[in-house]
Amino acid sequence: MKANVKEPAGSPHAAIRIAAVQDKPIDQTDSALAGGLNAASRLRQALDNDEFALYCQAVLALSGGERYPMAEILVRLREEEQAMLPPGEFLPVFEHYRMMPQLDRWVVRKVVKHIAKGSAPKRFTINISTQSIDDAEFPRFFAAEAKALPPRSILFEIAEGDLLSRAEPVGRFVSAMRAGGGGIVVDGFGRKSVSFTPLKTLAPDFVKIDGSITRKLLTSEVARTKLAAVQRVGAAVGFGVIAECVEEKEVIERLKMMGVGYAQGFGIHTPQAIDALKL
Repeated sequence: MKANVKEPAGSPHAAIRIAAVQDKPIDQTDSALAGGLNAASRLRQALDNDEFALYCQAVLALSGGERYPMAEILVRLREEEQAMLPPGEFLPVFEHYRMMPQLDRWVVRKVVKHIAKGSAPKRFTINISTQSIDDAEFPRFFAAEAKALPPRSILFEIAEGDLLSRAEPVGRFVSAMRAGGGGIVVDGFGRKSVSFTPLKTLAPDFVKIDGSITRKLLTSEVARTKLAAVQRVGAAVGFGVIAECVEEKEVIERLKMMGVGYAQGFGIHTPQAIDALKL
């Protein structure tokens, strides 16, 4: 989602947005930040001052008694006048300065506190960055933070691209996270490959089917064949299948007919602030 917000020229948030979207190198925009801060310092300040907000989008169970068993965490940056800057505008800056592990830690802390309150749902998924996958200390941090939670209250979404191109570090990360009580979701499966070997090796808790497949279920036999194949592998390996980008009731009915367990998208649930979540 894009935020249609115009920032004042001297705004630190404006500088972060400029750094993320302009064609010139990010470090050339540092001098434009308010108060003489560079972009990295500004982002650390935003983390220290809790200037980020957690939103989430619920995942619908297409069968069973629990209607919304989990939700995906989404991060926004608070701007002037309470507007929210979407991740596409600030994540590139975090990535450039290799600060994603700091943001991922902030998200984990906040989600752990929310789950501890006893609010529904009791399980959340968090997109994990490549930089945090490479951070040997991150699993230990997570295990310490989540030690009072039931196992797999938090599941980490690993992008299909990381799964396919970085099998060894992903394997180490997954083993360490499972030892600390975390669960694993493969995100966007089918976008680049239909090879099931990584899924059989990793044995995730859930696999999210990429929207490029879900959107074509009503019109493409190829898309239906791909989804059916993932379903068969899931039944054999033991992972649940979540269809992403579901926007139409007809798609929901098709998913039910195919025996898919879960669905997510704007046709299911519009993202809400986590503290105001109503399911």
